[in-house]
Amino acid sequence: MQMRGGSSKGVYFLASDLPADIMTRNNVLKWVMGAYGDPRQIDGLGGADPLTSKIAIIDASSHDGCDIDYTFIQALVGQDDLDETPNCGNLLSAVGAFALESGLLKRDGDTAHIDVFMTNSGNRCRLSFPISDGLPLYDGDARIDGVFGTSAPVMCHYANLAGSASGSLWPTGSKRDDFLGFSATCVDNGMPVVALRATEFGISGHETPDALNANGDLKQKLEAVRLLAGDAMGLGDVADKAVPKMCLVSAPVNGGTIHTRTFIPKICHKAIGVLGAVSAATAAIHPDSAIYDFATLPQSDENDNQKALTIEHPSGVFDVTLTLASGSDFDILGAGLLRTARLLARGEVFVPKSVWKGA
Repeated sequence: MQMRGGSSKGVYFLASDLPADIMTRNNVLKWVMGAYGDPRQIDGLGGADPLTSKIAIIDASSHDGCDIDYTFIQALVGQDDLDETPNCGNLLSAVGAFALESGLLKRDGDTAHIDVFMTNSGNRCRLSFPISDGLPLYDGDARIDGVFGTSAPVMCHYANLAGSASGSLWPTGSKRDDFLGFSATCVDNGMPVVALRATEFGISGHETPDALNANGDLKQKLEAVRLLAGDAMGLGDVADKAVPKMCLVSAPVNGGTIHTRTFIPKICHKAIGVLGAVSAATAAIHPDSAIYDFATLPQSDENDNQKALTIEHPSGVFDVTLTLASGSDFDILGAGLLRTARLLARGEVFVPKSVWKGA
């Protein structure tokens, strides 16, 4: 099935419908997406954009307390490669609907609660969304920026996201680092992100994604920082990986917490990723981070462990609620956010016979 999850779009498969051999599976998926080095992805279902070049693989869960296992794969646009390192919280928002549509799970009543194990990171998320006669409802009044119109709400409740890919909330061991003279906070609260000060790169941080994508000098500097930061975060050589994401931060302009421009990792996002927003929000509220002084934080008392934050991005805003442990120095228990989803198409995708040889 092809589904929109949040502000992304991807192709969703049951694990049982794909080859068990990983090499054969990946060759099949490259042909599905058209990922063989053609940035247009003409010979596949990918949309020539990182937000539409995504894959979700769903299986009945083998983990206690979870209903389904979700594996995310990013087909790297213009590269003959797939990346299974990151999570994708946007595609995640539709995996519960896919599980019901495919018959993998059954639910009764008016609301489905589905517990998801994210195999990429080992993290968990509970999805809650309206259903009728056991199938998802897609029409509703919920609105998210970056998506036209309104849809039924999908509530995503994440638990224990810290260190999703790197093993630590602050993977360099510091709240603030310096790479090539640029101040940075490396954070991994669901997604490895390098939060940077936009003004240090000679920009305001309010430029359009197209303008930033055309700025060759900026992109060269960002990639140089990303390679160093990725190694410092314990991610190894990230030249061919989709993480870490690079988030240029400036002061909010529309009443939010921070203003962002995110590269995923080399193309400026027209919005911001779900888990990237969670990590950016985490960096924004820590007093020692490189971007804390840009943030406009909600007033709260010392006992308030719920932090409601609004992350501004090129298409609007993304609301994130972080839950901190009471009395903790900085122990984040979970994150909650609103997404929407929609089934776009179901059917068969055709792969050349030669790909299956030896499978």
